[in-house]
Amino acid sequence: MPSHTPQQLKKALVTAGFQVFRTLGDEIVLAERVRENLIMDSGVRLRASDPLQIRVVFKAQRGNFPGEDDSHLFNRARKLAESALSRGFQESSRAVSPVMDPTDAERTLDTFFEIVLAKDAGSLELAIEELKFALSLDRTAD
Repeated sequence: MPSHTPQQLKKALVTAGFQVFRTLGDEIVLAERVRENLIMDSGVRLRASDPLQIRVVFKAQRGNFPGEDDSHLFNRARKLAESALSRGFQESSRAVSPVMDPTDAERTLDTFFEIVLAKDAGSLELAIEELKFALSLDRTAD
């Protein structure tokens, strides 16, 4: 049983100065402010597990690299993750995520090639330090 509930973690993260985008089950998804009136999913999450786990999504968008095959797109995402890997994060999964047209479920607007890295934290204080680090990284290939 985790020592912190998602609600407790959410409150602690807000107190520490983070913006929360949403809670998905046992994960608190942090937000990043794109403009004064717009926040988005940052791809940085804290999982209410024992131990706590920081998860970071790195991605490459097919539309930005139209001629590249899937393996090259995953490598672009993995290249972004190098500093996190050197800090002890480990690749936990990878996924191909289509972005569907909200007005036409048959039409794919773009596709993201995502690498998810994870790192356990022995305390909330250590998790907060790693979340700050994760938010400082470029997480989307340009």
